[in-house]
Amino acid sequence: MSFVGGSMNLPAKSVTRDNGHPLFTNSKQTELQKYPKKPTVSPTLAELLMHVDDAQNSPVDHRAVEIGYGCSSLPSSNPFFLCFNNLTYSVKVRKKLGSIPFCGKNSDETESNGINTKILLNEISGEAHEGEIMAVLGASGSGKSTLIDALANRIAKDSLKGTLTLNGEVLESKLLRVISAYVMQDDLLFPMLTVEETLMFSAEFRLPRSLSKSKKKARVQALIDQLGLRSAAKTVIGDEGHRGVSGGERRRVSIGIDIIHDPIVLFLDEPTSGLDSTSAFMVVKVLQRIAQSGSIVIMSIHQPSYRILSLLDRLIFLSHGNTVFAGSPGMLPSFFAEFGHPIPENENKTEFALDLIRELEETPGGTKSLVEFNKSWQARKNQRNGFSMRSNLSLKDAISASISKGKLVSGATNDSNPTASVPIFANPLWIEMMVIAKRSMTNSRRMPELFGIRLGAVVITGIILATMFWKLDNSPKGIQERLGFFAFAMSTTFYTCAEAIPVFLQERYIFMRETAYNAYRRSSYVLAHSLISIPSLVILSMAFAAITFWAVGLAGGLSGFFFFFLTIFASFWAGSSFVTFLSGIVSHVMLGFTVVVAVLAYFLLFSGFFISRNRIPLYWIWFHYISLVKYPYEAVLQNEFDDPTKCFVRGVQMFDNTPLGEVPLSVKLKLLQSMSGVLGANITGSTCVTTGKDLLVQQGITDISKWNCLWIIIAWGFFFRILFYFTLLLGSKNKRK
Repeated sequence: MSFVGGSMNLPAKSVTRDNGHPLFTNSKQTELQKYPKKPTVSPTLAELLMHVDDAQNSPVDHRAVEIGYGCSSLPSSNPFFLCFNNLTYSVKVRKKLGSIPFCGKNSDETESNGINTKILLNEISGEAHEGEIMAVLGASGSGKSTLIDALANRIAKDSLKGTLTLNGEVLESKLLRVISAYVMQDDLLFPMLTVEETLMFSAEFRLPRSLSKSKKKARVQALIDQLGLRSAAKTVIGDEGHRGVSGGERRRVSIGIDIIHDPIVLFLDEPTSGLDSTSAFMVVKVLQRIAQSGSIVIMSIHQPSYRILSLLDRLIFLSHGNTVFAGSPGMLPSFFAEFGHPIPENENKTEFALDLIRELEETPGGTKSLVEFNKSWQARKNQRNGFSMRSNLSLKDAISASISKGKLVSGATNDSNPTASVPIFANPLWIEMMVIAKRSMTNSRRMPELFGIRLGAVVITGIILATMFWKLDNSPKGIQERLGFFAFAMSTTFYTCAEAIPVFLQERYIFMRETAYNAYRRSSYVLAHSLISIPSLVILSMAFAAITFWAVGLAGGLSGFFFFFLTIFASFWAGSSFVTFLSGIVSHVMLGFTVVVAVLAYFLLFSGFFISRNRIPLYWIWFHYISLVKYPYEAVLQNEFDDPTKCFVRGVQMFDNTPLGEVPLSVKLKLLQSMSGVLGANITGSTCVTTGKDLLVQQGITDISKWNCLWIIIAWGFFFRILFYFTLLLGSKNKRK
């Protein structure tokens, strides 16, 4: 197998992979012979998918599709050309207290009014071409990741100076998000999904509904082969508690989910970080195939090995935000030789360059001499060349040609406007909701212990309450015990919702990565997670209501139980919505738990149990009405006591819970006779003194009916879900300022 002109030349009779498996079956190979090969062009994976339908009737090995093999007769377009000029980015850093003014400061810092301005990028210029890999190198803190972020539109527009063009036209951020992909340094994946499932869900997000299921599966299977993940396709990703794929395989999966739609530009932040040399080489080899399929690949890398260096086409060395070299790897020896530091034979070129840059950084003058030499060297080089490669096609025509060729598998249509020809989102909202819900349920189903623990906590709490408040009577003591049961039960439903805090916090960066490049809408995420939470809330509510309602001896019969169940469910709904909203604000699990516990304690305090509404000071009454515990507490009290036929305090029972409660019954009856004479009303031992209505008035529950309380609880849940959406909208921009 050999590479010629950026593509692979394969023998016509025996087409095999490195592992010996046939690349195409005989029937498939015959089918592909209909299309003449062009050795200078590597087809996109989308091109290969165009032949899926033609070969569906023949037995095809699903490993048959491989990127980088010349098997298409589609014409090639002129390459894309990404150019960036004078990119400058700085941040303001407040001067630390106790700093010593006479110790000097870094050359990349300026001071004004006690505030240091640190320059992270200083007039960085360069170019990247389709079919090539451009690597950004430098020591830690040199500005590698910052430059990648600048090129990928991950820095606020007002903060970044300079120009970024594609085919000579200014590249708008909206269009860049559609035609590009960004692979973060951290592998942000769902641990309980397999490699194949992870890529398939990405395909469901990024590939359009118009593409058939079989073509999406073919796309995933081809990508698995391209990434070298066939042996790990059925293995879960894994995490600290679950054994899964290796680090190199995880990195390749992270790349795969972002290139599923065949982007034109691919950005990667240190894709080889933390990998051994073999895994790192395999990752860069995959990136080379992606570039040869018609993409621009731009990545940062810390210190490439000799083998990796042979795969790179363009290099940019940075030092404290300044360019110290820009060119092909082959230019390194002549560059440093002219600088007066020739690279010894048999020494790794990049290691020598990085070591020299590090030595210069420790000198008083820093790398200023190397920066200035690079500027003059670049000027001489440009003067000798006299021209720079440019695409003959405009950006509009290039994107249209690329789409017709098979890039950007997003249901795009050829249109006069390149931004309009590529839709912002590949699928409608309801499709996104279905995929998000399916993925979440698949991940949760493989970790049943999470819901099991929550259900166990609710069941145990219900059993404890049922046995503690077993068969309460209608005496004055029974009334007080009922009030305590309702207050504790309603607050418990909210406290058990605190487990929802880690759910979004664990998914936060996955969500930010996926929405940053329009995998799906934020509204789809909110709606999907709201809907899939309902079945679990129904189970929890039914379990708690069934355990406690009849055991405690609550009133209302079957209709009373149904309303009690609805109130518990509405409380779980409002509580989970509130906790979900908080998880969108706080960024740490322990901080989230602290805030939830404190706020729920305030809600219980102002609910009306400890002090009735009529006794709450006017300056705190507003908190009473925003208390989430108030409305379910008042709803279940009305469900229990709003019965005109029931009497809760009769004649002699009015002396209970007083010092007269211990006197003999005959004395109590005489006291009632005396009171009758004074009041002018006949009060006997069985006369009803306090009804349920009277109890509700005593508790200050007179302004809202029980059904209105129920609707208010549900409305609170929707309100917090809407707030959660806005926190995602405003708080997940994923851009530097």
